[in-house]
Amino acid sequence: MINILKQLYQRYFTDPQTVMFAFILIFGALLIVVMNAHLMPILIGIIIAYLFEGLVVRFSQLNLNRTIGASIVTTIILAAILLTLFVLLPLLSQQVSELIRELPIMIGKGQLLLSQLPDQYPDYVSVEQVQQIFTFMRMELSMLGQRVVSLSLDSVVGVITFFVYLILMPLMVFFFLKDKDSILSWLGYFLPNERRLIAQVWTELDIKIASYIRGKFIEVLVVWVATYIAFIVMDMNYAMLLSLLVGLSVIIPYVGATVVTIPVALIAYFQWGWASEFGYLMAAYTVIQFLDGNLLVPLLFSEVVNLHPLAIIVAVVFFGSLWGVWGVFFAIPLATLIQAILKAWPSHTVVDSSDQ
Repeated sequence: MINILKQLYQRYFTDPQTVMFAFILIFGALLIVVMNAHLMPILIGIIIAYLFEGLVVRFSQLNLNRTIGASIVTTIILAAILLTLFVLLPLLSQQVSELIRELPIMIGKGQLLLSQLPDQYPDYVSVEQVQQIFTFMRMELSMLGQRVVSLSLDSVVGVITFFVYLILMPLMVFFFLKDKDSILSWLGYFLPNERRLIAQVWTELDIKIASYIRGKFIEVLVVWVATYIAFIVMDMNYAMLLSLLVGLSVIIPYVGATVVTIPVALIAYFQWGWASEFGYLMAAYTVIQFLDGNLLVPLLFSEVVNLHPLAIIVAVVFFGSLWGVWGVFFAIPLATLIQAILKAWPSHTVVDSSDQ
């Protein structure tokens, strides 16, 4: 065992830069694990700054300094926040309330449909199986009610925290954009003078992650708008709510689209049954998903994230289990970070003394 550890040390940790880089990684990982709830607003601010960094650079090419560019971007963000608060949220709240009122009717229709299955398909579905499904549905609805009550009790503190972050977030983004060079220079004081390995990893990540975040933001918007237009044209109920869910589903690779298809199909069925409108809507939804996966994603992310699909799925499961929704969002950037580290990590061939 000692010889194995010695060989690992000689192979991977003989370079002082490697040791320093390993220390930075361990310290950063511990900081995120311990302080993730407190650091999340800062990480969100960094993500938003990444989104708009390209726009600030474009402004600088028009002979506008970073302060003016950051001010314009902050104004855009504030306008988007106001639009969300006074237009989008009331509409979503209205549709959620309507869905909650209609939910008992939908459940009743679903129970009626299930109760008919043993008569229609006695060889495949039994009465006991249907009863088990009913029992499971009642338990889930009971738990959902308890979660709603607990959520309402915590809502006052949550609303206050939300509005505090809503004020602080644009300010953080403004200073991240305005003082980007100063912030990076300040962080550089804490790094060793010889930081070739760190610079190599950072250069690759800066290009890939920034492009990924901007591309994912564009993908969410395009899929959201396209789905909303399709649902409005088809006069589908809860068009804004469902199209938003479809847009957000692209954040979770492979799994998101599959999961969000269930509520879309169920609500379409309860609205139209097996009528032709149901088929037309599901066909339009399928076309949007196909164009997203085969046209939009290759256009936005070609060569940006060169990860095997299995690596992406493992990253989503692992980081999602650690940090929930935010872990799912950061899964691909974190997997890209690990890939860049493994690619840049120096290794030295260890010569076995017995072979000499």
